[in-house]
Amino acid sequence: MNHLALITKTQALIAAGDIVGAESALVELADAEGDGALLVVLEQLPAKDILAVMREYDDSKESVINLLVTPEQFARAVVIEKQYKDLSRTHLRGMVNSVIFRPDGDPVAFLTAIGDLEGGSEALADYFAERWSRVEAFARTGHFDTVEDDGEMLTEADLYANAYAKPRLDEEEVADQDWMQMAFTLRYELPDLFIEMLLVLRAKARAHDLGLGEEQELEADDGKVETGDTDRGKATPAARDGLDADEESAI
Repeated sequence: MNHLALITKTQALIAAGDIVGAESALVELADAEGDGALLVVLEQLPAKDILAVMREYDDSKESVINLLVTPEQFARAVVIEKQYKDLSRTHLRGMVNSVIFRPDGDPVAFLTAIGDLEGGSEALADYFAERWSRVEAFARTGHFDTVEDDGEMLTEADLYANAYAKPRLDEEEVADQDWMQMAFTLRYELPDLFIEMLLVLRAKARAHDLGLGEEQELEADDGKVETGDTDRGKATPAARDGLDADEESAI
C-alpha cells in the first residue's frame, strides 16, 4: 500500500469528520502489512490527526493505534487535546487510561514524555480535575479518603519535603487502571511531576471558584502558579515544532 496515499486519505477522512473511517484505514494497513508499517505512517501523521482518532477511544474494543502510539507521539496529542474544549474531560480520561495502562506498557515512559512538554502538567491537571479534593487528600495523607484529611493543603515546600515519603497504600489497592493508579504512579514514580500537576490543579480550582475562564485559570494564584512556573515543559525546539499552529486546523 502506498503510505503517502494512505496518509492523505486518513487526513481527508478526519477533516470530513469520519473518524471511524480513518481508524479503519489505519487498521487495514496494520492487518495487511504489519504493525511496523502502521508505525511508519503514525510517525508521519500530525499530532492533531493522531489525537482525533485516539480521543474517540471505545473501551468495548481494542484500538491498534492506542496500542502502538509512542510516548512522544502520545504526549504531543495529549497537550493539544484541550483545544477541543471538552469540559467533561471524558475523552481525555478515556484516551489517557487506554494508553497509559495498555498491556505491557510503561506508564512512567508515557507520563515522563507528557511532563517534558510545555502544557503537560496542565493536561494532567485536566485529567484529575473532577478528583481534586481526593488527590489533595492523597498528597497530604497518602490515602484518597477525604474523611481522614483535615482539608489543609500542604505548601509547595512541604510537598517537595514529602515527595519521597513511603507509600501508605499498596499499589494493588489502587490498581484500577484509572485516576487512583495514575495518581499513585505519579506521586511515587515521578514526584516532581506530581507536584507540578497538583499546583496547576490548585490554580484551576481557584479559577473555577472565581468564575474565571480557561485563559485566566493559571493566573488565579496572584502569579504564584503559572504554566511557565509549573510545567517541566521547557519544550525542546523539536517538541515545539510538533505543536505548530497548523495542529489546530482540524480541531
